[in-house]
Amino acid sequence: MPFVIEKAERVKKFIECLKHTKGQWAGKPFKLIEWEWEEVIKPLFGTLKEDGFRQYRFCYIEIPKKNGKSELGAGVTLYMLTADGEASPEVYGAAADRNQAGLIYNIASIMVMNDEVLSKNLEITRSLKRMMYYRNNGFYQVLSSDVKTKHGLNPSAVIFDELHSQPNDQLWRVLTSGTAYARQQQVVFVMTTAGIFDKNSIWWKIREKARQVKAGIIKDPEFLAVLYVADPEEDDPEDEELWKRVNPSLGHIFTLDKVRADYDQAKNNPVDWADFCRYRLNIPAKHIKRWMPMRKWDACEGTKEDFIPENLLGRTCAGGVDLSSTQDLTGFLLVFPPLEEEGSWIILTHAYCPEDTITERSRQDNVKYDIWAKQGLITPTPGDYIDYAYVKRDIVKAADLYDLQEVGYDPWNASQLAGELFNEEGIKMIEMRQGTKTLSEPAKDILTKTLAGKISHNGHAILRWCADNVVMVPDANENIRPAKDKAVERIDLFVALIMAWGRAIYLNQYYGGGVTVLE
Repeated sequence: MPFVIEKAERVKKFIECLKHTKGQWAGKPFKLIEWEWEEVIKPLFGTLKEDGFRQYRFCYIEIPKKNGKSELGAGVTLYMLTADGEASPEVYGAAADRNQAGLIYNIASIMVMNDEVLSKNLEITRSLKRMMYYRNNGFYQVLSSDVKTKHGLNPSAVIFDELHSQPNDQLWRVLTSGTAYARQQQVVFVMTTAGIFDKNSIWWKIREKARQVKAGIIKDPEFLAVLYVADPEEDDPEDEELWKRVNPSLGHIFTLDKVRADYDQAKNNPVDWADFCRYRLNIPAKHIKRWMPMRKWDACEGTKEDFIPENLLGRTCAGGVDLSSTQDLTGFLLVFPPLEEEGSWIILTHAYCPEDTITERSRQDNVKYDIWAKQGLITPTPGDYIDYAYVKRDIVKAADLYDLQEVGYDPWNASQLAGELFNEEGIKMIEMRQGTKTLSEPAKDILTKTLAGKISHNGHAILRWCADNVVMVPDANENIRPAKDKAVERIDLFVALIMAWGRAIYLNQYYGGGVTVLE
């Protein structure tokens, strides 16, 4: 594809004739920062197709807050309205609500008023959040997701602010689907920070496409991906080099000391830490709310000697069973306290799911149930629901092999199985209600021992997946419980682990009314 630098420089010249509107830079010329020029303006406006029109139709920018994206968006907006050469341009500023959509509009309005030429040629109607440019019969109009009538539009440019806030994909579809054919070089310009993980949200879908385009996984010559994001699996949020990498305006708009101050405030406060990770590093909220630090968890795989069957025979342990529903994931976990003070707490994991639904569930949930079954990490029970007889079999087997003292269970749907195990097999079953009074202390102890490297979980992939999905809900006294309704994916095995852990720690003790012993 041809590249014409003059096309990009024309946009650069236009934007740099504008003036900043806020703070210490107010009234000063808008000079593009290196990333704005090299990563956005230069490729977006300088890369052409063979017919001479722009190649890129979509530009997706995900960048942390305070990097100047709103000012850049305002500059691009005014260029597309007044200087792009489009006949009767329709430029739309889109966001989740009118207040958000008005942010770029307000900046653009001040830029216009501070420019001698633009102020004479643009009519600003603040009540409507609209600008008219009569020289080309064009307008700039703010839209939000709560606007009822959005059809019949013919946008030449769409400036989409904070895509993660969109409640659904309706506004996106209206402004991007089927509208490009009437415009030969329409631009959809997206600027956003990270949002809350939801694989069905329009933000996540577009973000994933941007990530795959950037990585070369998929090819879309019309899509320009500009990503300044941290990898929650690979990057260390406390690394200052990471802060510099994902905040390209650092040193221009704000200083490293400012980020350090935000970090110092956030590191000891879970709420502030969530904001720091999301707004300073672009880590999606699913990972922010994730309770378990997965780097620490992965470091607790343990040694092969920990899991030699002969080494565990006859050892004291406690169990936990979460039966979930008959069509989902079920877990039975065993926890072996250490033999000496400095030893590790060893975890054995048993997982179950219905055999007939593995293929469909793997496809729908994009989770590797089928591979896990082939690896022997999950027990498929015949039929389209979990046969609890398989769970019962494994609990009885564990009682034969080990000194199984107690098994914790959720009374919501396991009372029958618990009764059978106690009455028929003599296994002590402990009812554990799923609240903070019962689950908080063992959950916190799991985290403490994980951070200290005092557990061995054998790298069980399904338990890891559940641990990664855990979201904890606190009460007014900072007690916590795992919330299945808040988790993005399944956490059943980890809930079973918490119950097993509670019994391993508090054998023969009561949780102040939270526990009932069958005896």
